[in-house]
Amino acid sequence: MTSSEDILTDNPLLQDFDFPPFDVVEPKHVRPGIRALLTQLHKDLDELEKTVEPAWPKLVEPLERILDRLTVVWGIVNHLKSVKDSAELRSAIEEVQPDKVKFQLRLGQSKPIYNAFKAIRESPDWPTLSEARKRIVEAQIKEAILNGVSLEDEKRDQFNKIEEELEKLSHKFEENVLDSTKMFEKLITDKKEIEGLPPSALGLAAQTAVSKGHANADAESGPWIITLDAPSYLPVVQHAKNRSLREEVYRAYITRASSGNLDNTPLIENILKLKLEKAKLLGYNNYAEVSLATKMATLEKAEELLEELRVASWKAAVQDMEDLKTFSKSQGAAEADDLTHWDLNFWSERLRESKYEINEEELRPYFSLPKVMDGLFTLAKMLFGIDVVAADGLAPVWNKDVRFYCVKDSSGSPVAYFYFDPYSRPSEKRGGAWMDEVVSRSRVMSRDGASPRLPIAHMVCNQTPPVGDKPSLMTFREVETVFHEFGHALQHMLTKQDEGLVAGIRNIEWDAVELPSQFMENWCYHRSTLMSIAKHYETGESLPEDIYLKLLAARTFRAGSLSLRQLRFATVDLELHSRFIPGGSESIFDVDKRVSEKTQVIPLLPEDKFLCSFSHIFGGGYSAGYYSYKWAEVLSADAFSAFEDAGLDDSKAVVETGHRFRETILALGGGKAPLEVFVEFRGREPSPEPLLRHNGLLPVAISA
Repeated sequence: MTSSEDILTDNPLLQDFDFPPFDVVEPKHVRPGIRALLTQLHKDLDELEKTVEPAWPKLVEPLERILDRLTVVWGIVNHLKSVKDSAELRSAIEEVQPDKVKFQLRLGQSKPIYNAFKAIRESPDWPTLSEARKRIVEAQIKEAILNGVSLEDEKRDQFNKIEEELEKLSHKFEENVLDSTKMFEKLITDKKEIEGLPPSALGLAAQTAVSKGHANADAESGPWIITLDAPSYLPVVQHAKNRSLREEVYRAYITRASSGNLDNTPLIENILKLKLEKAKLLGYNNYAEVSLATKMATLEKAEELLEELRVASWKAAVQDMEDLKTFSKSQGAAEADDLTHWDLNFWSERLRESKYEINEEELRPYFSLPKVMDGLFTLAKMLFGIDVVAADGLAPVWNKDVRFYCVKDSSGSPVAYFYFDPYSRPSEKRGGAWMDEVVSRSRVMSRDGASPRLPIAHMVCNQTPPVGDKPSLMTFREVETVFHEFGHALQHMLTKQDEGLVAGIRNIEWDAVELPSQFMENWCYHRSTLMSIAKHYETGESLPEDIYLKLLAARTFRAGSLSLRQLRFATVDLELHSRFIPGGSESIFDVDKRVSEKTQVIPLLPEDKFLCSFSHIFGGGYSAGYYSYKWAEVLSADAFSAFEDAGLDDSKAVVETGHRFRETILALGGGKAPLEVFVEFRGREPSPEPLLRHNGLLPVAISA
């Protein structure tokens, strides 16, 4: 009989590894593995609290070791839940999660550690500390206060209960969204019903049907299954001529997780109530103030920016709507005088095609995933002097489609690694795209005692998988998404910070963290970059020049409407976390409706329950922080304008500016305040002008 000791020594989560053993971690390892890890970490924390001194080796280094161990091991488990979800894994995580939260609270509320950080700040040596170390001390003190370190007895117990409950609720929220997305399936047997759907969507719908037991399904003759997963849902609302089909999937989409046993409404009410209680316990007026305590913006500044952008976008969005009405009327559409939500994407696509003669679907053959990745890596080499090389087989992966890469500097030495998981797997992988850290760069966690441990990142997307013998053919939007996530990964991987607690994206204010990702998206419109990736997957011919020019012109198509959509999300998020009174006279949906009156040209449907699937703010880390996308867009557009000023066709100037971007925005991590980092790169404070200009929302001055 195996003893519990043997089980633990064989547990992959507890092994010493360079790369996580993703291929062998199973749900059965989670409970014993996490419990054993937490037992050890409690002992390490006891030891630290006993021996702590206000000195780096006696405080920060042992603290970083504890934090790192938890981050890496929990990171593996959490990552698998996102990309390889199963009922067994869920229940295992659910069971150990409260223990993990308890440990985090104990660590976050440790008086000995808090007092030691305060002693460092008050010591005569404070002025001699490096900027990065000062930022670590300041952040740890602020975080301890937000973690409730100053609360006594009853209040602390209440705070801890709230934190444990919030963690549980946000997990449940995510699960409900995933499950309700999975529940919707529409089987179609008559091809007339899906007229207009492009071949790629038909191929995917037939492939889905095969996976659901319709063995003979094919793209030509069906049957087809439509789901609410983005690669299936979007083509329907954009291309299906069948208006009632568009209506059905649109309504299903905006009412996900809003009824029956998957209803997120009570969870949201509860989350908002608990967040408000937490804020009050910490001495703040509302949760938005808690969230913004560690960001660049204040509530006032964030709302000011959103309003400035709203005013700049409104007229253009009203005009967008007029254009759709006029155009659909010219096409003899019966619904022209009564355009509603499930018509907007469809008629926008038709108008885009007629105005710019661009059909998203006809562009797909030019964007095959292998070519797009080659072009992205070529760009990274030019801008930042790095080589990205395939290293498949070096690290274990969780799915056969996952690629592994090594990033090398100009001398050929590895500086980082990353995993790339590109395709949608609706049955086990959550939607959207994201980048996350596996391990961060760190001197303390060095493997050889000499050089810092190298950072490793995850990049996860949800694009259309290869169908048959074709490679994955991407929409232009999917191309932008890959560039976006790679921007995040670059900031994690190209950091020069050796202090693990501020390396890469750590300790970067949340509203600055989207800067490099949105910055990278701009290169999708840069001629030589785009031409290097846009090669027809069969013939190898480049994207025709006239199509490139149309893509460029189409960049600002419906910019007003798209801007307002983001502003609705950002504004409703701030409203719910700053002014909303849980259990008061206004419901969460009333708030969304009220916000939408100022941010949407056509009123919401009465049954719009979009909030029930708004994972960013109720399941992810964007509570009272969704405005960060717009805040960082200002920074990223302005950063890109440095390249425009230098001259995008002047390769020497581009390389020099790219080097400066790498040495500031990408290298300094959280070791310096983001505004100072930006000024160091740009030579001045950020301005919203480049963003409005890129979006075509600025009145153009005509020079004589």
